Amino acid sequence: MPARFVVEADGGSRGNPGPAGYGAVVRDGDTGQVVAEAAEFIGHATNNVAEYRGLIAGLRAAHALDPEASVDVRMDSKLVVEQMSGRWKIKHPDMRPLAAEAREVFPAGRVTYGWIPRERNKDADRLANEAMDAGQAGRQWEPRKPVVVADDVPLETAAPKAGWAAPADLGTPTTFVLLRHGETPLTPEKRFSGSGGSDPELSDKGRWQAERAAEALAARGSVQAVVASPMRRTRQTAEIAAARLGLEVRYEEGLREVDFGAWEGLTFAEVQQRHPDDLTAWLGSTKARPTGSTESFASLTHRAGVARDKILARYAGKTVLVVSHVSPIKTLVRLALGAPPDSLFRMELSAASICAVQYYADGNASLRLLNDTSHLR
Repeated sequence: MPARFVVEADGGSRGNPGPAGYGAVVRDGDTGQVVAEAAEFIGHATNNVAEYRGLIAGLRAAHALDPEASVDVRMDSKLVVEQMSGRWKIKHPDMRPLAAEAREVFPAGRVTYGWIPRERNKDADRLANEAMDAGQAGRQWEPRKPVVVADDVPLETAAPKAGWAAPADLGTPTTFVLLRHGETPLTPEKRFSGSGGSDPELSDKGRWQAERAAEALAARGSVQAVVASPMRRTRQTAEIAAARLGLEVRYEEGLREVDFGAWEGLTFAEVQQRHPDDLTAWLGSTKARPTGSTESFASLTHRAGVARDKILARYAGKTVLVVSHVSPIKTLVRLALGAPPDSLFRMELSAASICAVQYYADGNASLRLLNDTSHLR
């Protein structure tokens, strides 16, 4: 099922018009947990313009987390709520393009609007004031804790506590059990197989591997949800596991493998022979792309981080089976460790192997398992 978010938005102007800014908070609709924040100083503007800008920013932040989500907007601006609900006409020419921009973020019918008193909108109001304070001091507003890790920026993590136990005041961590799909006909030949190739099925051995992994996961008994890349081999692996666990599969585009462009279906040696310069650049920079591809490891880092945060928001405190591919799984492990980008080339992930990462409420993460294949022996 798509996510459900609550967007709280506000804007202010010190002078009306005067120095203005907005703030927006996105909450998980089920838990109330804050999953995204946005704020910006917008220069000289009116209260109403700032309020609309806050609304747009909040909707866009929710859309980045899940484009299929439904959203409940809550604002203490009766004007914006009534105009966006269609009950009041938008007469001011400055408001019409802003309202149109807000309506374009999500399809009609997926967003509802409700008025709340100012005291219940204090988080968005605080962010708007922080943005105005920063702007008037000549600075950009910066979030206290980034929600999404930027490309090529390692996630800072604290050393795990002795005994690998979560601190009591952080509550139950969210656990990702990261399962690589089973073998396809291309896997034993070590051929590049990304999202731009033939999208192969599992081989007979790959299905056997997926079944063994499913049995091992069922024996552990802790998995509460299954999320997978929508590619054929990950769908098949996830469906085998989900059937054994008695769960449904939710698909996440951000978990797809990298598009390897002209390298799809080739071995490393063949790529080295046909595209030596591009291969050297790719191995040396996360911003370089395979020949003919539009995707680098830097862009993968961004979309994998977004996918991670969407899963964390939806399944806070739960254990989630995440079925994906070599590159996205290595990227999630790298980010959890705060390791440099070239660490991607120093990890081995076998077909149907299992890794595990735990995420804590303070933003820290801990790698608990890497490339476990004991269930295949």
